[in-house]
Amino acid sequence: MSIVKIDKKGRIVIPKKVRERAKLKSGSYVKIRTKEKEIIIEPLEPIAEKYFGIYKIVKWPEDLDEFIVEVMKKWQ
Repeated sequence: MSIVKIDKKGRIVIPKKVRERAKLKSGSYVKIRTKEKEIIIEPLEPIAEKYFGIYKIVKWPEDLDEFIVEVMKKWQ
């Protein structure tokens, strides 16, 4: 368990030991949801790694994860 302080902009820092245990690196994506008064942060598997080799693509976007996030925003 870790105790962290929320800053004026509502941000928190996830402690290094927690990030390491969850295998989070700089640039990783997480899903944040609430359940009653709980805030749940779940790591997301990188999309590029999950689907690597499944499709033959002539030219991949430079950052596939960012590309997918933008596409998903447009679908909503």
